[in-house]
Amino acid sequence: MSLRAPSLLHPAFAWLLVSSTLFAAAPALKNASGPAVEEPLSEPRAESRYVWQSEPARQFVEATPLGNGRLGAAVFGDPAEERIVLNENGMWSGSPQDADRKDAAAALPRIRQLLLEGKNEEAEALVNAHFTCAGKGSGLGSGANVPYGCYQTLGDLRVTFVQPGAGTAATDYRRELDLANAICRVSFAQAGIRFEREFWVSAPAEAIVMRLTADKPGQISFDARLSRRERAAVSVVANDGLLMQGQLNDGREGGTGVRYAARVRALPKGGTLEAVDGTLRVRGADSVILFVTAATDIRTFAGRDVANALAAAETDLKGAASKPYDVLRAEHVADYRRYFNRVDLRLGVSDTAKAGLPAPERLRVFASGQADPSLAALYFNFGRYLLISSSRPGGLPANLQGIWADSIQTPWNGDWHLNINVQMNYWPAEVCNLSELHQPLFALIESLREPGAKTAKAYYNARGWVAFLLANPWGFTSPGESASWGSTVSCSAWLCQHLWDHYLFTGDRKFLAQAYPALKGASLFYLDMLIEEPKHHWLVTAPSNSPENAYLLPDGKPGHVCLGPTADMQLLRYLFQATRQAAEVLGLDPELRDQLVSTEKRLAPTRIGSDGRIMEWLEEYREEDPHHRHVAHLWDVYPGDAIDPTHTPDLAAAARKSLDVRGDAGTGWSLAMKLAMWARLQDGARAHRLLVAHLTPAAAQPGSSHWTGGTYPNLFDAHPPFQIDGNFGGAAAIAEMLVQSRPGEIQILPALPPAWPEGEVRGLRARGGFEVDVAWRDSHPTSISVRSVGGKKTVVRFGSQTREIELAPGNAKTVAFDSER
Repeated sequence: MSLRAPSLLHPAFAWLLVSSTLFAAAPALKNASGPAVEEPLSEPRAESRYVWQSEPARQFVEATPLGNGRLGAAVFGDPAEERIVLNENGMWSGSPQDADRKDAAAALPRIRQLLLEGKNEEAEALVNAHFTCAGKGSGLGSGANVPYGCYQTLGDLRVTFVQPGAGTAATDYRRELDLANAICRVSFAQAGIRFEREFWVSAPAEAIVMRLTADKPGQISFDARLSRRERAAVSVVANDGLLMQGQLNDGREGGTGVRYAARVRALPKGGTLEAVDGTLRVRGADSVILFVTAATDIRTFAGRDVANALAAAETDLKGAASKPYDVLRAEHVADYRRYFNRVDLRLGVSDTAKAGLPAPERLRVFASGQADPSLAALYFNFGRYLLISSSRPGGLPANLQGIWADSIQTPWNGDWHLNINVQMNYWPAEVCNLSELHQPLFALIESLREPGAKTAKAYYNARGWVAFLLANPWGFTSPGESASWGSTVSCSAWLCQHLWDHYLFTGDRKFLAQAYPALKGASLFYLDMLIEEPKHHWLVTAPSNSPENAYLLPDGKPGHVCLGPTADMQLLRYLFQATRQAAEVLGLDPELRDQLVSTEKRLAPTRIGSDGRIMEWLEEYREEDPHHRHVAHLWDVYPGDAIDPTHTPDLAAAARKSLDVRGDAGTGWSLAMKLAMWARLQDGARAHRLLVAHLTPAAAQPGSSHWTGGTYPNLFDAHPPFQIDGNFGGAAAIAEMLVQSRPGEIQILPALPPAWPEGEVRGLRARGGFEVDVAWRDSHPTSISVRSVGGKKTVVRFGSQTREIELAPGNAKTVAFDSER
């Protein structure tokens, strides 16, 4: 298997870049009849623009995150010693491995027979013995020094200040993240002098940039050092720079690990500068600009295709340092705003008092029950900001921590978990008008086809391709290390939803033609691996499990491996429909289309149990943990759409009861998923209750094993520890509360909570190729504008009222509804 990184125009992957940019639309003023007129959105209000802190960060989850999709920085902002955690998204240990078991397919018939006979405990033992990955995997989060690998920190830049008065107490302190410009500012007074620091990460310049200033001349003096806990050598370069370089562990100590290099250069105005003993020493400067560039030579499915990490870092540094600061800054802001300015959300009336609260205090006040609608808008904007900052076309996908990590052994390896987490990372991409940023996930999916075909053959002797729960840059597609969580077989089907959904939003036929082999290959695998269960003669997956959950056997023992869990059946039904419809659009594979239709009819249906809930398993088992964090058996509520109150009221009622029993507590991403589900069930008040829980302050204890979610002081999501999926899921759920869509229908304010009686949102996208603006007062829309970005006909719904509209691409139409729903 070849995993050399393609260039951005590599023929195998270039289609992902080209097609994903076709439908990027500038914000526009919608005319009632006729073409839209481009107009920049107004600035976000202060209370939904700034994430600010009144003290320096003590822990990583208090630091201010910055990024350009590849490079990341987390700013601590201590007046005495600035610490900046540095990241580069190619910092992966490990290397390609063959983790498929050679005896897996031989064990499959016996595993299935045991399941068909109801001997689940014996079947699970056999799965653990013969149907997990071979050798040392990494599912328990210890991949740093084995072939599976781990995403790791690049290191730290520490700037220790030594000017007179540097050790005295600082006053009037503020550290803010400006979401409208992707800039961090730190300001404070010390010894009668006002100091300011400005930080940003430029995508055009591929550099981390920081500027240090004071309101009196000659007051900037510091020692700057680069460091990393292992595998790093630091040296000085000329008289103004530092270099840190090293090679990561490939898991075999074979010398083939990823090489990296980081460069720092200082440009002082006034004062003196020298580089000695691994330290940059600045004394008596009026101001200083510091540049950090970094690169890796990772060979994988995406990235810059760097042959020499040091040379790449040097080239980036030379380019950045050659431009005036104001030019670099303007280019950075323009690049960022072309994404961020597409959507604007305002909730409630302007509240400057809330803008005056630092983020931790604002979270505490909101959790106490005080109204703060604009906090939801701030969190929504922060989620969009994080996606723009961690996922750019041509790069690697956002991982479990986006691109931000401060350790060598990142929790859960900082990889891509495929049983909800990486999917949740990209839930905001389409609806929040960031379609191009979806591309790295598409590249990951494409990269899994070749190794996934080997896994499908090794375990099931099946055609097509499959991927289980774990994924890394090295093509890992094998089952996980334990049957209790690693044998969920529908993860690749879930990935494929993103391919079809991108087409539903954009109508991009060229993209669909390139994505179709992945859809077809996944469908072929499931067509081959389904078996008939004896009771109802339905077709089911076997073996599998409902993601990470356990049921109780008659003797009270927990079981995980099973036949046809509901999540699998819902996902396969969606996949078969998507593949069939894609083939119809493209005029391909009529025989396969017929087979998909006939097979779909035989899939085990979603059923309501005797207790009125959606059944999670084929049998009506009791859960070991009734409040389990995963609710994958409600996938058809969200992100699927086969269950909703209008079209399937009985199943929707059963889904509500399922969520009631599961409870409103959970990990960060679990709260986000349930929040989105309540939005789809059109219960705005309940969705808002989940949002309040989601934004509850989390104790800053990254090592905690207590799985209760919430939000850290810097607004990072708490699993705990920090996982970024909850940030993205929360942003997507807020969008779902305001606008929902399915092919042929757009719903306006479907889950508007009483806490948001007035507001406005502009620029959300809807399936079918539309962009939507809505303003409302007293919970009723006062203006609705729908603009075509490729779509033609759709139905706009508000409550029970509907309006059918037809548009030419590029035109917009105003829609009005009666005062009652």
